[in-house]
Amino acid sequence: MGYVAGIDLGGTKIYTVLADLEGGIRGETKVATRPEEGFAAVVGRMARTVDDLLARAGADRGDLLAVAAGAPGPLNPVTGVVHQAPNLGWREAPLREALAERLGGVPVTVENDANLGALGEHVYGAGRGVNDLVYVTVSTGIGGGLVFGGRLYRGAGYGAGEVGHLPVAPGPACRCGGRGCLEAVASGTAIARRAREEAEAGRAPEILARAGGDASAVSARTVTGAAEAGDPVARGILAEAAAYLGRGLAVVVNLLNPAVIVLGGGVMEARHLFWDGMEAALRRLALAAALDGLAVVPAALEGRSGAIGAVALALELHRKGGVDPG
Repeated sequence: MGYVAGIDLGGTKIYTVLADLEGGIRGETKVATRPEEGFAAVVGRMARTVDDLLARAGADRGDLLAVAAGAPGPLNPVTGVVHQAPNLGWREAPLREALAERLGGVPVTVENDANLGALGEHVYGAGRGVNDLVYVTVSTGIGGGLVFGGRLYRGAGYGAGEVGHLPVAPGPACRCGGRGCLEAVASGTAIARRAREEAEAGRAPEILARAGGDASAVSARTVTGAAEAGDPVARGILAEAAAYLGRGLAVVVNLLNPAVIVLGGGVMEARHLFWDGMEAALRRLALAAALDGLAVVPAALEGRSGAIGAVALALELHRKGGVDPG
């Protein structure tokens, strides 16, 4: 008997799953990322989630056979280096090496978090049995993962699938250094920023009231709560984000012609507020031939897509004797 662990590292939370060698889930945990504390602290927190789950299962590190970790931003799965993760403040961060060291030398592989979301939905979720799909996660940022021919497509430099950095609008600066990226206008961070702007200008009293009168405390969740209550400003902000998301997805559809687009991430918890607007923009802007037969569906694994995909990759790492899956 042994275990593998899958870790989904995000800008706000670390979600870790422990599984047996048959893929059965033996435990899950979620903790705050707190990236402001620095790289070493985050890696230490990731390792502790694994240790905590092993302890709950009555096991220890000697029973841990492989770990896969997903991280945001462009990275190299061969070297395990995260080149750039704007939401974490990382550049050229040696995640695989650091995590393996903290876990006592267990085999570790690192993959883009959205790629793992795509893998999780392909193997276990809404894309099960579909050979050609695009997974898009809309959360603190926006990421994407591609599965073609039943396998992850990483690109020549392992940078494929960065849907969040498609330029779709003039203006807003993105944390990647560009301007007008999809992430800068349609992510949870972008929704909160637009709402703060409206609140500070005195045009969003309902949103401001829900934040206790403090514009700096406005979050995407504040906006969705106000929209649920019928606030027209909040609904307008979400409609704007939905239209931008549909525009970005139209680019993806025209370029890649997938059979399925799977949408996940924290913002999708409020999809009933903007799904119709997103899909209307997508279908207005995409080519008819690329839309033929296309299904756009919510993630079946919800917030677990990346962690479950990491489990699938960790199992593959173990089956290959600790050699990084290609």
